[in-house]
Amino acid sequence: MTSPTPLESVLNFLRAIEAGGGPAEIAPLLAEDYTLSEAPHLLAPAGATRNRDEALAGAAAAHQVVSGQRFLVRRTTCEGTRVVLEADWSATLLMDLPHWNSGEVIRARIAAVFEVRDGTIVSQDSYDCYFAPA
Repeated sequence: MTSPTPLESVLNFLRAIEAGGGPAEIAPLLAEDYTLSEAPHLLAPAGATRNRDEALAGAAAAHQVVSGQRFLVRRTTCEGTRVVLEADWSATLLMDLPHWNSGEVIRARIAAVFEVRDGTIVSQDSYDCYFAPA
């Protein structure tokens, strides 16, 4: 069996999140040395860097915060093992957050750079722009 292409690996990751996947579903898509770097944004003004275990813990906790995550992929660019993705993300809040109330749909325009090795994601650098309610 051949490994998925880097783009297929990234799209499989997004599909797993959309399907409500938790750590068990997401873990096989991430390399053991996976790192997630988030640039500063509305919900994390200082940004964040997480290793694989921390990212999987975040995926587990996300089920307490949001439901119905969706990605509308606008554009992808692939070069070798690198995938750049631009998408619109949305989810329904299950709790109050700064700027939003439980039940509201939260939206962000995202850009992310993924590095893929042997069909698993090694790194993800995310640049999320959340749309705050007026």
